[in-house]
Amino acid sequence: MTQPGTASTPLRVAIVGSGPAAFYAAEHLFKQLNLVVEIDMFDRLPTPYGLVRGGVAPDHQKIKSVTHAYEKIADRPHFRFYGNVEFGKHIQLSDLRDHYHQILYATGAQTDRRMNIPGEELKGSHPATEFVAWYNGHPDFRDCHFDLSQERVAVVGVGNVAIDVARLLCLSPRELAATDIANYALDALSHSKVKEVYLLGRRGPAQAAFTNPELKEIGELEDADPVVLPEEAELDPLSRAEMEKEGDRTTIRKVELLQEYARRTAGGKSRQLLIRFLVSPLELIGDEAGQVVKMRLAKNVLVQSEAGSLSAKATDQVEELPVGLVFRSVGYRGVALPEVPFHDRWGVVLNDRGRVLDPDSKGPRIGEYATGWIKRGPSGVIGTNKPDAVETVTCMLEDFANGLTLHPAHPAGEAADSLIRERQPQTFSFADWQRLDEMEVARGEAQGRPRVKFVSVEEMWAALGRGASNK
Repeated sequence: MTQPGTASTPLRVAIVGSGPAAFYAAEHLFKQLNLVVEIDMFDRLPTPYGLVRGGVAPDHQKIKSVTHAYEKIADRPHFRFYGNVEFGKHIQLSDLRDHYHQILYATGAQTDRRMNIPGEELKGSHPATEFVAWYNGHPDFRDCHFDLSQERVAVVGVGNVAIDVARLLCLSPRELAATDIANYALDALSHSKVKEVYLLGRRGPAQAAFTNPELKEIGELEDADPVVLPEEAELDPLSRAEMEKEGDRTTIRKVELLQEYARRTAGGKSRQLLIRFLVSPLELIGDEAGQVVKMRLAKNVLVQSEAGSLSAKATDQVEELPVGLVFRSVGYRGVALPEVPFHDRWGVVLNDRGRVLDPDSKGPRIGEYATGWIKRGPSGVIGTNKPDAVETVTCMLEDFANGLTLHPAHPAGEAADSLIRERQPQTFSFADWQRLDEMEVARGEAQGRPRVKFVSVEEMWAALGRGASNK
């Protein structure tokens, strides 16, 4: 049998998912000298880039510019993109094994973790993931409804997603109009009645997970004042000792910014973004119609675990916060893929440094790998996916060197292409995406915006002049 990796017999790699981790893995594979690799990348959406398109806040255009690097990877002659092709629906694991030497899962973390408190199912209680996908024009979430007639909103969590949601709720119509937010969300948020947004953290200022640039942004909002309670901005003895011991300048600056907000006087703006610390939701309380009207909170103190980390412990002090809309942002989790081993509690593909593990033998499954959030869980920023992808690709290359690859019966690219187009005639190529991208940008230029997105598969297919889709 001919060893793959040559011009006549390329190493064929299927990548399921098209976010940052997928593209960084493709980049590292293409960098290998004396190794010819062909990469087919699949996404169930017609558009590539994962959370860069569907998760990064619409006012963060600089962060989104990372896609220029991904475009260069996609321009490689041995790269193909198959959009609107869903793993487990249009193609099965057996199909990939039959056409590729290696399979890489890079599907991210698509759902949210729950708070597991009474009242979480009330009307007006939502996962932040849905709100983020909605305002970013994700086709699956364009028809969601969020009651923006409410004046008070709680966002549970203090990570970057949580602070993004809080900030988006506080942007003025003029600020929103300068972004690539979906048109329907632009209209809804421009007419929002929200006046107070509470960002709730169970631990203290030093443990907040949002980054300093995100924190700094909320002090520069056009029509919203950041508010921090002075007593909650002060560090408890345990946090102070930990911060002094570690000497982390980033954390020190974060605390300084929060304490600066605590000293500010209100600027008379129409909205307030109130950041609270050392509070945990106990219950959501509804009215007779089942609508959230308030949240019961426990006041926390920090305690040190045996391992030395600081965790929140509820006291018997309780307060009630009148809110009509709640977004939980307490963590993403991955979704199990058909026939792929999954660690349900961790919400990731079962793996060791990216090698997918058999749940019974605990040994690697030959030819199967994972990278990104589906590998390690939802941690880090976009750039964190680069070393993560390199680690996985290193394992892929080691296994290839040792002859540990799949032995596909139909390794030719034409065979896979024929199968995919037979199973899903409405597939989108990268060239199709580039045409959509040009149209979105042109529509945006006409309105003085970065882009105006297509927000349904049917709309995208029609824009390409190919009639209705049959997803």
